[in-house]
Amino acid sequence: MANMYLFVYGTLLQSDNQFAQYLNQHCDFIITGKIAGILYDIGEYPGLVIDDNAGDVFGSIYQIRNTQVLKEIDTYESVGADEEQPNLYQRIYHSIETADGPKDAWVYIYNLPIEGLLRIPSGDYMEYLRQKKSPGS
Repeated sequence: MANMYLFVYGTLLQSDNQFAQYLNQHCDFIITGKIAGILYDIGEYPGLVIDDNAGDVFGSIYQIRNTQVLKEIDTYESVGADEEQPNLYQRIYHSIETADGPKDAWVYIYNLPIEGLLRIPSGDYMEYLRQKKSPGS
C-alpha cells in the first residue's frame, strides 16, 4: 500500500475521544499541517469548508496503516451510502500545507448548509475548546 495520509482537525484530536484513540492505535502521527478554509462550530464537533480565500484550519496528519481504518473513520464521520443522506461530511483528497512542504491527504469536509453556524476564527478547534472552557482567559 502506498503512503496514505489522513488530515484531522476536530474531535479526532481529543485524547478522550474513542475514535481518536482508535486512530492513534492504527495510524502514525506524521506532522501538523493546515488547509485553507473556514472552521464552523456544529455543536459537538467542528466542520471544515474548503475556501482558498479564507484563513487556515489547523490539524494533524496521520499515516494510515491499512484501508480498514478509513472505513472505521468513515462510519464515525457519517460518510457512505449506508449513512443518512446527504452525508454529514464528504471525504476528499486534498493538499495539506506542512513545515516539510505539501502532503496530499484524505480530509473530511462539512457537507451540509452552514447558514447560522458559528465560525471558529482561529481555525484551531483544540484552542477553541480551551477558550470555551475558560472564557475569561
